[in-house]
Amino acid sequence: MVYLWWLFAPLLISLVLPLLILLILYSSIIILHIYKRRTDLKEAYCNDFWDGARHMVATLWTGHGRIWNGYEVHGMENIPDGPALIIFYHGATPVDFFYLLSNILIKKKRIIHVVADHFVFSMPGFKLLLDVFDVLHGSQEECIKALKNGNLLAIAPGGVREALFSDENYTLIWGKRKGFAQVAIEAKVPIIPMFTQNVREGIRSLGRLKIFRILYEYLRLPIVPLYGNFPVKMRTYIGNPIPYDPNITAAELAEKAKTAVEFLIDKHQKIPGNVFRALMERFDKSQKDD
Repeated sequence: MVYLWWLFAPLLISLVLPLLILLILYSSIIILHIYKRRTDLKEAYCNDFWDGARHMVATLWTGHGRIWNGYEVHGMENIPDGPALIIFYHGATPVDFFYLLSNILIKKKRIIHVVADHFVFSMPGFKLLLDVFDVLHGSQEECIKALKNGNLLAIAPGGVREALFSDENYTLIWGKRKGFAQVAIEAKVPIIPMFTQNVREGIRSLGRLKIFRILYEYLRLPIVPLYGNFPVKMRTYIGNPIPYDPNITAAELAEKAKTAVEFLIDKHQKIPGNVFRALMERFDKSQKDD
Protein backbone atom coordinates (compact mmCIF):
# COMPACT_ATOMS: atom_id res chain seq x y z
CA MET A 1 0.00 0.00 0.00
CA VAL A 2 2.86 2.38 0.80
CA TYR A 3 4.42 1.61 -2.58
CA LEU A 4 1.10 2.27 -4.35
CA TRP A 5 0.69 5.55 -2.46
CA TRP A 6 4.10 6.85 -3.56
CA LEU A 7 3.37 5.65 -7.10
CA PHE A 8 -0.01 7.35 -7.48
CA ALA A 9 0.35 10.33 -5.10
CA PRO A 10 1.81 12.68 -7.77
CA LEU A 11 -1.07 11.81 -10.10
CA LEU A 12 -3.69 12.43 -7.40
CA ILE A 13 -2.07 15.71 -6.38
CA SER A 14 -1.95 16.93 -9.99
CA LEU A 15 -5.68 16.22 -10.33
CA VAL A 16 -6.60 17.94 -7.05
CA LEU A 17 -4.42 21.05 -7.33
CA PRO A 18 -6.56 22.74 -10.04
CA LEU A 19 -9.28 22.95 -7.40
CA LEU A 20 -7.10 25.56 -5.70
CA ILE A 21 -8.22 28.07 -8.34
CA LEU A 22 -11.85 27.28 -7.57
CA LEU A 23 -11.11 27.63 -3.85
CA ILE A 24 -9.65 31.11 -4.36
CA LEU A 25 -12.65 32.09 -6.50
CA TYR A 26 -15.03 31.09 -3.71
CA SER A 27 -12.81 32.86 -1.18
CA SER A 28 -13.22 35.98 -3.32
CA ILE A 29 -16.99 35.51 -3.23
CA ILE A 30 -16.92 35.17 0.57
CA ILE A 31 -14.92 38.42 0.82
CA LEU A 32 -17.55 40.20 -1.28
CA HIS A 33 -20.42 38.88 0.85
CA ILE A 34 -18.68 39.91 4.08
CA TYR A 35 -18.01 43.33 2.61
CA LYS A 36 -21.62 43.66 1.52
CA ARG A 37 -22.89 42.89 5.06
CA ARG A 38 -21.07 45.94 6.40
CA THR A 39 -23.78 48.23 5.10
CA ASP A 40 -27.38 48.17 3.90
CA LEU A 41 -28.35 46.84 0.48
CA LYS A 42 -28.84 50.25 -1.16
CA GLU A 43 -25.41 51.53 -0.20
CA ALA A 44 -23.77 48.20 -1.01
CA TYR A 45 -24.40 48.67 -4.71
CA CYS A 46 -22.76 52.10 -4.93
CA ASN A 47 -19.57 52.14 -6.98
CA ASP A 48 -17.47 53.63 -4.21
CA PHE A 49 -18.45 50.82 -1.88
CA TRP A 50 -17.54 48.03 -4.29
CA ASP A 51 -14.24 49.67 -5.16
CA GLY A 52 -12.92 48.70 -1.73
CA ALA A 53 -14.18 45.13 -2.13
CA ARG A 54 -12.62 44.84 -5.57
CA HIS A 55 -9.25 45.95 -4.24
CA MET A 56 -9.41 43.35 -1.45
CA VAL A 57 -10.10 40.58 -3.96
CA ALA A 58 -7.45 41.95 -6.34
CA THR A 59 -4.89 41.92 -3.53
CA LEU A 60 -5.69 38.25 -2.87
CA TRP A 61 -5.15 37.30 -6.53
CA THR A 62 -2.06 39.47 -6.92
CA GLY A 63 -0.47 37.83 -3.90
CA HIS A 64 -1.33 34.38 -5.16
CA GLY A 65 0.10 35.16 -8.60
CA ARG A 66 3.39 36.41 -7.21
CA ILE A 67 3.84 33.53 -4.78
CA TRP A 68 2.57 30.64 -6.89
CA ASN A 69 3.61 31.66 -10.41
CA GLY A 70 6.15 34.47 -9.93
CA TYR A 71 3.71 36.47 -12.05
CA GLU A 72 4.91 39.48 -14.07
CA VAL A 73 3.27 41.90 -16.53
CA HIS A 74 5.21 43.37 -19.45
CA GLY A 75 3.84 46.13 -21.68
CA MET A 76 1.50 47.74 -19.17
CA GLU A 77 2.17 51.04 -20.95
CA ASN A 78 0.20 49.68 -23.93
CA ILE A 79 -3.01 49.84 -21.89
CA PRO A 80 -4.57 53.22 -22.78
CA ASP A 81 -6.37 55.55 -20.41
CA GLY A 82 -9.44 55.32 -22.62
CA PRO A 83 -11.47 52.36 -23.93
CA ALA A 84 -9.83 49.40 -25.66
CA LEU A 85 -10.57 45.78 -26.54
CA ILE A 86 -8.06 43.26 -25.11
CA ILE A 87 -7.83 40.01 -27.10
CA PHE A 88 -6.04 37.07 -25.48
CA TYR A 89 -5.15 33.39 -25.78
CA HIS A 90 -7.29 31.25 -23.44
CA GLY A 91 -5.38 28.78 -21.27
CA ALA A 92 -7.04 25.74 -19.72
CA THR A 93 -8.21 28.18 -17.05
CA PRO A 94 -8.14 31.99 -17.30
CA VAL A 95 -5.99 32.31 -14.18
CA ASP A 96 -3.58 34.59 -16.03
CA PHE A 97 -6.46 36.94 -16.80
CA PHE A 98 -7.38 37.02 -13.11
CA TYR A 99 -3.80 38.06 -12.37
CA LEU A 100 -3.82 40.74 -15.07
CA LEU A 101 -7.19 42.13 -14.01
CA SER A 102 -5.94 42.40 -10.42
CA ASN A 103 -2.71 44.12 -11.44
CA ILE A 104 -4.48 46.69 -13.62
CA LEU A 105 -7.07 47.33 -10.93
CA ILE A 106 -4.37 48.00 -8.33
CA LYS A 107 -1.89 49.88 -10.54
CA LYS A 108 -4.21 51.74 -12.92
CA LYS A 109 -7.39 51.84 -10.81
CA ARG A 110 -9.37 50.42 -13.73
CA ILE A 111 -11.69 47.46 -14.12
CA ILE A 112 -11.47 45.17 -17.14
CA HIS A 113 -14.92 44.04 -18.24
CA VAL A 114 -14.71 40.52 -19.63
CA VAL A 115 -16.90 38.21 -21.72
CA ALA A 116 -17.48 34.79 -20.16
CA ASP A 117 -19.06 31.59 -21.46
CA HIS A 118 -22.68 30.97 -20.58
CA PHE A 119 -21.89 28.09 -18.17
CA VAL A 120 -20.05 30.51 -15.84
CA PHE A 121 -23.32 32.29 -15.11
CA SER A 122 -24.89 29.04 -13.89
CA MET A 123 -22.12 28.21 -11.41
CA PRO A 124 -23.50 28.21 -7.86
CA GLY A 125 -22.67 31.28 -5.81
CA PHE A 126 -20.98 33.18 -8.65
CA LYS A 127 -23.63 35.85 -9.28
CA LEU A 128 -22.24 38.46 -6.88
CA LEU A 129 -18.68 37.99 -8.16
CA LEU A 130 -19.81 38.34 -11.78
CA ASP A 131 -21.85 41.45 -11.00
CA VAL A 132 -19.13 43.21 -9.01
CA PHE A 133 -16.46 42.57 -11.66
CA ASP A 134 -18.73 43.41 -14.62
CA VAL A 135 -18.59 40.04 -16.38
CA LEU A 136 -20.67 40.07 -19.57
CA HIS A 137 -22.62 37.41 -21.46
CA GLY A 138 -21.04 38.63 -24.68
CA SER A 139 -23.73 40.06 -26.95
CA GLN A 140 -22.35 42.62 -29.38
CA GLU A 141 -24.71 45.27 -28.03
CA GLU A 142 -23.50 45.05 -24.42
CA CYS A 143 -19.86 44.83 -25.49
CA ILE A 144 -20.17 47.96 -27.64
CA LYS A 145 -21.97 49.74 -24.81
CA ALA A 146 -19.19 48.88 -22.34
CA LEU A 147 -16.54 50.24 -24.71
CA LYS A 148 -18.49 53.40 -25.58
CA ASN A 149 -18.74 54.07 -21.86
CA GLY A 150 -14.94 54.32 -21.79
CA ASN A 151 -14.17 50.89 -20.32
CA LEU A 152 -11.60 48.22 -21.03
CA LEU A 153 -13.11 45.00 -22.36
CA ALA A 154 -11.40 41.59 -22.68
CA ILE A 155 -12.42 38.74 -25.00
CA ALA A 156 -10.78 35.39 -25.69
CA PRO A 157 -12.06 34.58 -29.21
CA GLY A 158 -11.08 30.92 -28.79
CA GLY A 159 -13.30 30.61 -25.74
CA VAL A 160 -13.90 27.25 -24.09
CA ARG A 161 -12.80 25.27 -27.16
CA GLU A 162 -9.37 26.88 -27.05
CA ALA A 163 -9.18 26.42 -23.28
CA LEU A 164 -9.94 22.72 -23.39
CA PHE A 165 -8.67 21.53 -26.76
CA SER A 166 -5.56 23.60 -27.49
CA ASP A 167 -2.30 22.07 -26.31
CA GLU A 168 1.37 22.72 -25.57
CA ASN A 169 1.81 23.99 -29.15
CA TYR A 170 -0.42 26.97 -28.25
CA THR A 171 -2.55 26.70 -31.37
CA LEU A 172 -5.26 29.36 -31.61
CA ILE A 173 -8.71 27.85 -32.08
CA TRP A 174 -10.68 30.84 -33.30
CA GLY A 175 -12.41 29.35 -36.31
CA LYS A 176 -13.96 32.15 -38.36
CA ARG A 177 -14.95 34.28 -35.38
CA LYS A 178 -14.95 37.96 -36.18
CA GLY A 179 -17.68 39.33 -33.91
CA PHE A 180 -15.08 40.79 -31.56
CA ALA A 181 -13.56 42.70 -34.48
CA GLN A 182 -16.96 44.09 -35.44
CA VAL A 183 -17.38 45.26 -31.84
CA ALA A 184 -14.04 47.10 -31.98
CA ILE A 185 -14.99 48.73 -35.31
CA GLU A 186 -18.41 49.88 -34.15
CA ALA A 187 -17.05 51.17 -30.82
CA LYS A 188 -14.10 52.81 -32.65
CA VAL A 189 -11.51 51.47 -30.23
CA PRO A 190 -8.07 49.86 -30.61
CA ILE A 191 -7.47 46.15 -30.16
CA ILE A 192 -4.70 45.16 -27.75
CA PRO A 193 -3.24 41.63 -28.11
CA MET A 194 -2.23 39.76 -24.97
CA PHE A 195 -0.52 36.45 -24.23
CA THR A 196 0.76 34.81 -21.05
CA GLN A 197 3.93 32.74 -21.24
CA ASN A 198 3.55 29.17 -19.86
CA VAL A 199 -0.17 29.52 -19.16
CA ARG A 200 -0.72 26.10 -20.77
CA GLU A 201 2.00 24.55 -18.62
CA GLY A 202 0.38 25.78 -15.42
CA ILE A 203 -2.83 23.82 -15.88
CA ARG A 204 -3.40 21.29 -18.64
CA SER A 205 -6.49 19.50 -19.89
CA LEU A 206 -7.20 16.03 -21.21
CA GLY A 207 -8.88 17.54 -24.26
CA ARG A 208 -6.81 15.41 -26.63
CA LEU A 209 -9.00 12.44 -25.73
CA LYS A 210 -11.67 12.32 -28.43
CA ILE A 211 -14.47 11.33 -26.06
CA PHE A 212 -14.27 14.67 -24.23
CA ARG A 213 -14.48 16.65 -27.49
CA ILE A 214 -17.57 14.67 -28.49
CA LEU A 215 -19.18 15.26 -25.09
CA TYR A 216 -18.45 18.99 -25.25
CA GLU A 217 -19.91 19.40 -28.73
CA TYR A 218 -23.03 17.51 -27.62
CA LEU A 219 -23.58 19.00 -24.15
CA ARG A 220 -21.75 22.36 -24.50
CA LEU A 221 -20.37 21.87 -20.99
CA PRO A 222 -16.65 21.97 -20.04
CA ILE A 223 -16.46 18.51 -18.51
CA VAL A 224 -12.88 17.85 -19.62
CA PRO A 225 -10.68 16.90 -16.62
CA LEU A 226 -7.87 19.33 -15.73
CA TYR A 227 -4.60 18.53 -14.04
CA GLY A 228 -1.53 20.34 -12.84
CA ASN A 229 -1.69 23.84 -11.37
CA PHE A 230 2.09 23.64 -11.35
CA PRO A 231 3.92 26.71 -9.95
CA VAL A 232 5.42 27.58 -13.34
CA LYS A 233 6.72 31.01 -14.27
CA MET A 234 4.05 33.19 -15.86
CA ARG A 235 4.64 36.45 -17.69
CA THR A 236 1.84 38.33 -19.40
CA TYR A 237 2.89 40.27 -22.49
CA ILE A 238 0.66 43.11 -23.67
CA GLY A 239 1.36 43.87 -27.30
CA ASN A 240 1.21 47.08 -29.32
CA PRO A 241 -2.32 48.34 -29.97
CA ILE A 242 -3.95 47.79 -33.36
CA PRO A 243 -5.48 51.24 -33.92
CA TYR A 244 -9.05 51.84 -35.06
CA ASP A 245 -9.29 51.99 -38.84
CA PRO A 246 -12.66 52.94 -40.38
CA ASN A 247 -11.62 51.43 -43.72
CA ILE A 248 -10.95 47.89 -42.50
CA THR A 249 -13.46 45.03 -42.54
CA ALA A 250 -14.24 42.86 -39.53
CA ALA A 251 -12.67 39.84 -41.22
CA GLU A 252 -9.47 41.75 -41.94
CA LEU A 253 -9.28 43.14 -38.41
CA ALA A 254 -9.89 39.70 -36.91
CA GLU A 255 -7.00 38.33 -38.97
CA LYS A 256 -4.73 41.19 -37.84
CA ALA A 257 -5.63 40.49 -34.20
CA LYS A 258 -4.94 36.78 -34.64
CA THR A 259 -1.58 37.53 -36.24
CA ALA A 260 -0.71 39.87 -33.35
CA VAL A 261 -1.47 37.22 -30.71
CA GLU A 262 0.47 34.60 -32.68
CA PHE A 263 3.40 37.01 -32.85
CA LEU A 264 3.43 37.27 -29.05
CA ILE A 265 3.30 33.47 -28.77
CA ASP A 266 6.16 33.01 -31.25
CA LYS A 267 8.28 35.63 -29.49
CA HIS A 268 7.74 34.67 -25.88
CA GLN A 269 6.78 30.98 -25.77
CA LYS A 270 9.08 28.04 -26.45
CA ILE A 271 7.15 25.50 -28.50
CA PRO A 272 6.20 22.88 -27.55
CA GLY A 273 5.62 23.95 -23.98
CA ASN A 274 7.36 21.94 -21.28
CA VAL A 275 6.35 21.89 -17.62
CA PHE A 276 9.85 21.26 -16.26
CA ARG A 277 11.33 24.06 -18.35
CA ALA A 278 8.54 26.41 -17.25
CA LEU A 279 9.29 25.54 -13.62
CA MET A 280 13.00 26.24 -14.11
CA GLU A 281 12.19 29.65 -15.58
CA ARG A 282 11.25 30.71 -12.06
CA PHE A 283 15.02 30.85 -11.47
CA ASP A 284 16.10 32.19 -14.88
CA LYS A 285 16.87 35.88 -14.31
CA SER A 286 18.07 36.41 -17.88
CA GLN A 287 14.48 36.43 -19.17
CA LYS A 288 13.21 38.95 -16.65
CA ASP A 289 13.25 41.88 -19.05
CA ASP A 290 12.66 39.89 -22.25
